[in-house]
Formats: sequence, C-alpha cells, structure tokens
Amino acid sequence: MARVSFDDLVRDLADSAQPLAVSKLTVLSNMVSDQAALFTDAWLAMDLRRRRRLIQELIDLAEDNVELNFDRVFFTALADMDAGVRRDAIKGLWENQERDLVDQLIGLLQRDPDAGVRAEAALALGRFVLQAEFETLPAGDIERVEAALRRAVTNAADAVEVRGRALEAIGARSEPWVRALIDEAFAGPDRVLRLSAVHAMGRGCDPAWLPALVRELRSDEAAMRFEAAVACGSIADEAATPYLLPLLDDEDAEVQQAAIDALGEIGGDAAREALEGLADGGDERLRDAALAALADVDFAQDPLGIRHRE
Repeated sequence: MARVSFDDLVRDLADSAQPLAVSKLTVLSNMVSDQAALFTDAWLAMDLRRRRRLIQELIDLAEDNVELNFDRVFFTALADMDAGVRRDAIKGLWENQERDLVDQLIGLLQRDPDAGVRAEAALALGRFVLQAEFETLPAGDIERVEAALRRAVTNAADAVEVRGRALEAIGARSEPWVRALIDEAFAGPDRVLRLSAVHAMGRGCDPAWLPALVRELRSDEAAMRFEAAVACGSIADEAATPYLLPLLDDEDAEVQQAAIDALGEIGGDAAREALEGLADGGDERLRDAALAALADVDFAQDPLGIRHRE
C-alpha cells in the first residue's frame, strides 16, 4: 500500500465526510514546523467528535509503539475549546519532559475553567517534581512548579479533586513543607484528600510513613487499603511485608492486585514465599499476577540474569 502524503492526510482529517483512517495516522508522528502549521489549520476545521476520536487514537498508537511521537498534536489540543480534549491532550503528553510543557501545565492548573483539566495538569506536573528531586530541573522551573502546586493544594476554594492531585504530584519532593501538607491532609476529614495524602506518602518513598500506611492497610475502605498497599510497594521496605500478606485474601480484587504488586516491588524471602504460593494456586488471575510479581523479585535480585546463565 502506498504511503499517504502528509498533505493528503490533513486534508482528509479536515473533511468530516472522509472516514478516519487510523492506519494512516502515523504520518502525524514527529511533525516538523511547517507540517504542524498545516495540521493546526486542519484541527480547527474538525468537528468535536473527530477531534476527540483523533486524540484517543493517537494516544493508543503511541502506547503501542514507543517510536511514535504525536506531541505536536497534543500541544495543539491543549488549547482546544473542549475540556475533554484538553484532558486527553495532557494524558497524551505523559512522556514529555521538556521545559516548554512546564508553563503550559502551570497555566492550565491555574486558569483552566474545568476542574478535571486542572486536576490532570496538576498530576502531570509530578514528573517535573521528580526532576526537581533528582536535581535535573533548573532552579527557576523548580520554584515555579513548587509554587503552583503548593498554591493548588492550599486553595480551599478549588475542587478537592484538584487539591488532591496537586498533593499527589508534590509528594515526591522531600521538603519539610511538603510533609506538613501531607500530614495535614491525612489528619483532615476529607476522604479524597486523605486518599491523596496516602498516595503522596508512596511518592515520597520515605520509610517514616510506614506506621501510618500499615494502619491504613487495615482500613474498612477498599480504596484506602489499595492506596496504602501501592504506597508500601513504592517505599519497598520489607517491614511492610507481614502487613501486606493478609491483603492477598482481600475481598476486593484491586486491593489483592495492589498487594501482589507491592510484594513484587519489596521482594525478600517472605514475599517470594507468599507469591510462590499464589502462583501454585488454582485462581488464574492471582496466578498470573503472582508470576509477574515474582519476575520483578527475580529481576531485582539478579538484574543481569547471571544466576540463570550459570
């Protein structure tokens, strides 16, 4: 099949009467400046249904093939009139760590009229918080990201969803004021903020949070047990293992999965024994999850596969 030209593709995209040929969309990968300008003209001519579907198809294509890069499309979509398109555009940029994105995300966090967009922007800023923690982000950018997220967390007038996502994003930063924000949210009455606080504890990877997390592993609420298990896995301290083991029999399947994954990240003899027991069991879902977790344990203990070559 002949390769479609870029000009032909964008012309067809702008024409709603033309079917959206997913197989041809790879032409939009790694657009140069002139192509991006042509695409923007076509984007403005598309109806909403087509824009929504195009963004979703590009996200799926990029997930299936890491060599595809549709960031120029997603950057264009950040300014779309539709909040759903803007949210999906942020998700599409999940691997982008360029400084150009920082200002865009801060602007969306501070000024977008849709709470869902603001929450997604806050969460996306978390990757730059990690850069700050590893000292790979310029000082000026660190200050702006921290200030924007701190303002969002403490803005009681904003939607709790936005405040929670901002707390999760800033949780990776090892600063005393971040710990204070997490403590305050965790001790507070709002359920969403408490869940986000537990998530933020995991992002910080500080074993000092383990006593609080261990208590939440016994919570009556499945969502809290899930977040606590995920956080224990992120911290990866074997002290959490005895408290994760009961969750392997949890009534909630997602909590079970989180506990299995956490044991895979933590490793150690007790975790391995428990996972091997699941792998030998009759439940196919648990068996597959346990085998995947055991592969993580094996890799952590022997990343080069030396033992298997002996």
